[in-house]
Amino acid sequence: MSHRRRAVLATALLAPALLLAACGDGAPDASGASASEASQLNDAAAMLDANSVSSAALGDNSGDATAAADTSNAAR
Repeated sequence: MSHRRRAVLATALLAPALLLAACGDGAPDASGASASEASQLNDAAAMLDANSVSSAALGDNSGDATAAADTSNAAR
């Protein structure tokens, strides 16, 4: 096999591998997520934080169970 033919064959075999290697999102961070995945996770966390309710706003629910039981007994 000639050197020229070997070079063409090597180029034909290596080109697809090099093109596929360039398709990645980049190196993952410490959590293993790529930069775009980390951005999506941060956006989702921000939406959850915006829609959450503080536990202090909920108040004390300890008396609610007895009130609900009293109401159900009164209906009988």
